[in-house]
Amino acid sequence: MRALPVGEPALLVEVATAEQVRALHAELLRRRAEGSLSAREIVPAARTVLLDGLDDPVRRAAELTAAEPPPVPPAVAAPVELPVRYDGPDLAEVAARWGVSAREVAGIHADTAFTVAFCGFTPGFGYLTGLPEHRYVPRRSTPRTSVPAGSVALAGPYTGVYPRSSPGGWQLIGRTDAVLWDTAREPAALLAPGTRVRFVPVEDA
Repeated sequence: MRALPVGEPALLVEVATAEQVRALHAELLRRRAEGSLSAREIVPAARTVLLDGLDDPVRRAAELTAAEPPPVPPAVAAPVELPVRYDGPDLAEVAARWGVSAREVAGIHADTAFTVAFCGFTPGFGYLTGLPEHRYVPRRSTPRTSVPAGSVALAGPYTGVYPRSSPGGWQLIGRTDAVLWDTAREPAALLAPGTRVRFVPVEDA
């Protein structure tokens, strides 16, 4: 691990893998909950974890870099289930890249155990990992100017669900009616880093 100062009260901790990000994020949240770490924000990304509002950044940097990455904690909470209609406009292209039928894409995707690695892009958007490397697909060469809210999409190692209509270049394979971001809900985001997610295929009535 490497800890880099970000202004006076923050550190950016770099690690080697997404799994190490997940493990470090969980460990830092645990320490904050027990009172041994004072940090206002603990924000994971693809290969980093940002700690903001630290009480003693220099000491914390020394502690973190001297320690081995923590083990990935076992999953305890039940997964969030998202009902999906697998009828996206890029489903056939994804099926061709995978060398399977469109129906098999739905089955493979729904049978995959996903975890929210980190959040970003727009409020409520989670970057979900879990697909094996041979299922990765590239972003579209030409992004769409408007992707409908609820679209279930793939890009590289990630699956994501668009919380609201926005531009986007991911491959769209389905849609869900689940509300990913609701300011009247506590918390507003349905998905948070570390949340397990299961996609459940549904058919139109």
